[in-house]
Amino acid sequence: MGIKFKTDFEKAVLLDNFEKRNWVRSDEDGWHFFWASVWVVRQMFNSDSGYRLQDHQIINHFPNHYELTRKDLMVKNIKRYKREKEKDVNASLHNATGETILDFVPITYILPSDYCLFVEEYKKDPGSLWIVKPTASAQGKGIFLITKLQQIKKWAKDKWLVTDASSVPKDQYVISKYVENPMLIGGKK
Repeated sequence: MGIKFKTDFEKAVLLDNFEKRNWVRSDEDGWHFFWASVWVVRQMFNSDSGYRLQDHQIINHFPNHYELTRKDLMVKNIKRYKREKEKDVNASLHNATGETILDFVPITYILPSDYCLFVEEYKKDPGSLWIVKPTASAQGKGIFLITKLQQIKKWAKDKWLVTDASSVPKDQYVISKYVENPMLIGGKK
């Protein structure tokens, strides 16, 4: 018996890959793998549906996936994990060579809420390189680099100029100290 797949996407790249593996399309509940849109997954697993995956079934999403895929939420979760590990007296925050295990995460702030914290950190190393990314974008859209505090001040003023008390900036960004010499895998970040 081969693997049965189900999908709500009619994308050639998906279908071609499934067929190359000799997987068989199934429109019934007997599937092994379901490539589903986020909306379909939400509908399947909402509290009223009562749907549960069977032991032989997997799906291409998991609940609360945005906790890792949104940059601001990932930063929040990594910082929370680090705080919890620091509180745990039994947990080792160092590897065998003595390096801190979470040192791979650059100094990062969420804008606009952490703007003052960022400025304070920037002033410790003026002229350092920082990367700014929209929290909910992908594929390199909206990313830019800064080296001068004036650049971020001008950008912040243009981006988050609040005209009245009820206005709230809608877009969030993460700003991270740029990793100048990152570890590469196969020559790529």
